[in-house]
Amino acid sequence: MERWKGRVALVTGASVGIGAAIARALVQHGMKVVGCARSVDKIEKLAAECESAGYAGTLVPYKCDLTSEEEILSMFSAIKTLHQGVDVCINNAGLAHPEPLLSGRTEFWRNMIDVNVIAMSICTRESYQSMKERHIDDGHIININSMSGHRVVPSSATHFYSATKYAVTALTEGLRQELQEAKTHIRATSVSPGLVETEFAFRLHNNDPEKAAATYESLKCLKAEDLASAVVYILSAPPHVQIGDIQMRPTEQRS
Repeated sequence: MERWKGRVALVTGASVGIGAAIARALVQHGMKVVGCARSVDKIEKLAAECESAGYAGTLVPYKCDLTSEEEILSMFSAIKTLHQGVDVCINNAGLAHPEPLLSGRTEFWRNMIDVNVIAMSICTRESYQSMKERHIDDGHIININSMSGHRVVPSSATHFYSATKYAVTALTEGLRQELQEAKTHIRATSVSPGLVETEFAFRLHNNDPEKAAATYESLKCLKAEDLASAVVYILSAPPHVQIGDIQMRPTEQRS
């Protein structure tokens, strides 16, 4: 991680869970991390904790609604003005609504597409353009995917969500191919976790907290810090090594 000290990473969805854990880990390793979310109160608190802990890097909170392309572009413009540009992009933000294919509401399907697919693609495009105009040839784009992007579980509540994560799998591979065609050494990686104990299930089942809690009680889950460790591992790989996809599950999770 030595070569990343002082360089700029964007982490989307950095206020809680996996995003917050990744932001903290990168700050520990000396990076300047721009953490964005719709609400930045928790990111501001995390930034203060990182500073108090004496971490080598800094965490810069940024308020951004990822369903708005205008806000995303404004964020990248601010990063360019204040921090030159993005060297690492962690596309972490994602959400799920329990909307089945046969009865789901279109607005919630569209919201999942907007955040999980479109926003990720815009951030990827803008990060690449930022690297290209500054002649950054060793940047990295990491998409936080899901095991739901590799198999469909028999739960109608997550079928549409799974479709968005299959899109992430395809988009990451397409990105790798386009980067190769562009003859750049910028790398693309997908990290696909199984069950991670975060606020995710409670948001998915927001009307049934007992069901959400039971999701995490069924087996020993991954922790957000496990994903942060995976990101550090990926960024620590030598520049000539392409890590395409890491699939992670709790040892007790069979599929």
